[in-house]
Amino acid sequence: MTSVLDQLKQYTTIVADTGDFESIAQYKPQDATTNPSLILAASQNPHYAHLIDSAISYAEEKESDFENKVELALDKLLINFGSEILKIIPGRVSTEVDAKLSFDKEATIAKAKRLISLYKEIGIEKERVLIKIASTWEGIQAAKQLEQEGIHCNLTLLFSFAQAVACAEAGITLVSPFVGRILDWYKKNSGKDFAPTEDPGVQSVTSIYNYYKTYGYKTIVMGASFRNTGEIKELAGCDFLTISPALLHELNQDTTQVERKLSPEKAKLNAEKKVTFDEKSFRWALNEDAMATEKLADGIRNFAKDAVKLRNELRKRLS
Repeated sequence: MTSVLDQLKQYTTIVADTGDFESIAQYKPQDATTNPSLILAASQNPHYAHLIDSAISYAEEKESDFENKVELALDKLLINFGSEILKIIPGRVSTEVDAKLSFDKEATIAKAKRLISLYKEIGIEKERVLIKIASTWEGIQAAKQLEQEGIHCNLTLLFSFAQAVACAEAGITLVSPFVGRILDWYKKNSGKDFAPTEDPGVQSVTSIYNYYKTYGYKTIVMGASFRNTGEIKELAGCDFLTISPALLHELNQDTTQVERKLSPEKAKLNAEKKVTFDEKSFRWALNEDAMATEKLADGIRNFAKDAVKLRNELRKRLS
């Protein structure tokens, strides 16, 4: 019997949402996504100590100021993990800009270019990297400029239709709507459970997919942050799905028949009316969406906290 994972691969690109190399190698995804939380978790594994040691040595050699060493060591650590992942996958790795820069367009652009230059130093071209940036107005505008300069971006922490439309209008390569975190908010605030077909996160991604396909946007929709395999099955046919190792394992063990739920043909029957957003209308639409406002802020805070934890680990090791 064919596994659900293999069935999904027939019409959806599967991405591994992890910094753990063994999991990536086991499930053979096309791409992989990382973030500070995943790198922090992986860095606790003694198996990856050499990647931290290498980042420390690099920063010690290149910088004299202590805080500059810390920042460079953190950036180099992200690149060390990304480069190892790229030895395993045929596609692209997503490497995240520090969440504390989420409201600073120019600093986001500068950080993205530094990450790309660090990859280039070790022979990895920008075509194999997606720069991950939070879907704030400033983040979207930074990504728009980066895309125009040939640096491809993955806009993350995306919870609203307004964010998705603004990303498409900016010509972003890929967006990551967070299915599970949307579900979390609605469960907490309504006190009820949702079947996969009624899941607010699934409905959000479906709406974005249908809109992009109907109006000819090339931006890839990559559902992310899943809580169960039911959500994943309801998004069969989505461009990309990034999935944790635990759920990849479940999908690999499951042999039930999967029906394709999303397709360009179906999309045109269910799309929203065409809209556009400038900065003022974007900020208002986001403000009016309590779930998106809260989850975006929460996501930025938590990614920033984990980046601080990583910096503190590096500080202990730097001289």
